[in-house]
Amino acid sequence: MQKRDKGRKWIWWFLGIVAALQLYFVRELLAAFAIFVLGFAVIGVCIASLYMFQVAWGAGVARLAASQHPLVLAARRGVVSIEDMARRPIRRPGSQPVS
Repeated sequence: MQKRDKGRKWIWWFLGIVAALQLYFVRELLAAFAIFVLGFAVIGVCIASLYMFQVAWGAGVARLAASQHPLVLAARRGVVSIEDMARRPIRRPGSQPVS
């Protein structure tokens, strides 16, 4: 009888340790899952904020391009004149090439 009780005691200890290890393993998995969820949430928020910034920037540029404010019109004339100067050849058409 004494040996039988001792065996039951060890079996219960073994089962308790296995159950505790299973609970610990599940807690570790849940903690890892929570860390991954937080990481992906941070990445998602960064991507969403960059997208919203790009959309707002595009809307602002489109509104500025459609503006009839005198400063915007002067800037447009300046850009057009610079583009016109960039299209002109540096040398005259009939000049000798530099050797």
